[in-house]
Amino acid sequence: MSVELPSAPVDAVIRRNAEGLRVSAEAVEELSRRIQEHGATLAEAAADEATADGRKTLMPQDFGVAGGRDKDDIELPIAPVDRIARIDIDDRYRVAMDARVALADILEAYADDVAAAAATLARHADRRTVKAEDVETYYELQQYY
Repeated sequence: MSVELPSAPVDAVIRRNAEGLRVSAEAVEELSRRIQEHGATLAEAAADEATADGRKTLMPQDFGVAGGRDKDDIELPIAPVDRIARIDIDDRYRVAMDARVALADILEAYADDVAAAAATLARHADRRTVKAEDVETYYELQQYY
């Protein structure tokens, strides 16, 4: 599976949570991959919601939100998020623009949480660089909660 998200926005999300730590390219790649997996899973669940409501268009409420931030206030680009949403759903579904923005907002908040935790793990390891292993460790620890 190729990663749809460009590196720069994901790097920016990690850096704003890393508070001065450096960020490895591998950490950006790992977080991008995890964001994509999470987004595809959320879109699948949203498609189920839309189907239950007799619709073929995913709406923000299918993602559990009524609205969200303006698309200009979101770091993650909307077009790649739209491609992420379509990874595991049939072509018969459409994704409304406000649903794309809502998904981007959800994924950015998700990325912020993971990036902040990865930065904490890097500091705990007494390193000045957030690495892919910090992102991976975060997910390993989540299995226990």
